[in-house]
Amino acid sequence: MLEVAGLTFHYEDMTMVFDLKVARGECLALLGPSGAGKSTLLSLIAGFETPSSGRVEIEGRDVTNLSPAERPVTSLFQEHNLFAHLTVTENVGLGLDPGLHLGPAERAAVEEALQRVELTGMGGRLPAQLSGGQRQRVALARSLVRQKPLLLLDEPFSALDPGLRGGMLDLVDQLRRERGLTVVIVSHNPQDAQHIAARTAFLYEGRVVAQGETQAVLSAGEPAALRAFLGNAPRQVSEG
Repeated sequence: MLEVAGLTFHYEDMTMVFDLKVARGECLALLGPSGAGKSTLLSLIAGFETPSSGRVEIEGRDVTNLSPAERPVTSLFQEHNLFAHLTVTENVGLGLDPGLHLGPAERAAVEEALQRVELTGMGGRLPAQLSGGQRQRVALARSLVRQKPLLLLDEPFSALDPGLRGGMLDLVDQLRRERGLTVVIVSHNPQDAQHIAARTAFLYEGRVVAQGETQAVLSAGEPAALRAFLGNAPRQVSEG
């Protein structure tokens, strides 16, 4: 579904080169220390950054030269970017039409998305009237109404406490299975990968230096950079 091949990007004195494949309907976690290139890789896939060479293919189509709006991708970041003066319904509706010219079908889609993220009845509230977890659910609902097959998550839940973060990861996983979404999630936390991702890629100094089944990657003693990254992090991976 997603293929990144020889994708090269120059940042200051670092040359990043990425090669990666993600199957349709799969969830892949991207782990690595700060500065490893995780967010840069997502930005290249989404079209927010321009590579010097290489290609990005989504669903068999070369999208390397397409603008972000032309790519079948939705991105969700740690900063949920809700507009404080707009209601929940309006914030979600922006995913369908930036001008908020919503007909009956679009309004029904917004209501369905709010129902899926368990925010039914809250459409008239402003972001300031919501908890942090609820605001992230609004941002996720806005992503869902766009109906794009590839969802990129750049540490969107890292500011939440462990209980809320786990609940949001569960919700993303449920939506992935129900809608057949392909998900790529960036995290600093190996437990997030254990929680949601069947496969994991470890990035270091602008390269994918290890990838495979999450349990195998997090249990491996090599490369040394992965061992150093895991440090004292929990190494046990839950079954199932």
